[in-house]
Parts: sequence; C-alpha cells; structure tokens
Amino acid sequence: MRKSRFTEAQIIGVLREQEAGGTTDEVCRRHGISPQTFYRWKAKYGGLEVSDAQKLKALGDENRRLKKLLAESMLDVAALKDLLGKN
Repeated sequence: MRKSRFTEAQIIGVLREQEAGGTTDEVCRRHGISPQTFYRWKAKYGGLEVSDAQKLKALGDENRRLKKLLAESMLDVAALKDLLGKN
C-alpha cells in the first residue's frame, strides 16, 4: 500500500479547516488533493482528534503484527501435522 504524503495530524488539520468555514473545493485546491481524497479522509478521520488517530494507527500496527504471528504459527502446525501424517 502506498504511503500517504500527509500524516494523520495534517489530515485532521485539513478536515478542521473545512469545518471552520472553508469550502471543500478551496481546501482541496490549497492542499493539492482531490475532493474524492478529502471525502475518503472525512469518512475515516471525521470526528477524531490527533491522539485518537495515533491510537488507531497503533492498534492497526498491533493487529497486523498479531495476524502475522498467527499465520506463522498456523504454518508451523500444518508442517507438524504433515510430518506426523507421514509416519
């Protein structure tokens, strides 16, 4: 997945700027993003504070790490079952 040019704090700042009274088109043009990107950010980060976004990212990283550990352990179990099945 491609890394964003903007951090969570910057994205929330852009959303706050629009909420403060700026038009969506004006905010998008100023920051060099498309309206589609703005609305995608709004769906994901709307109503979040910067600390909430950081917690969300940390939880996502932890979830990714745990899924990787689970997949590795499932491979180990499958390999052991395969070895026991041959005997």
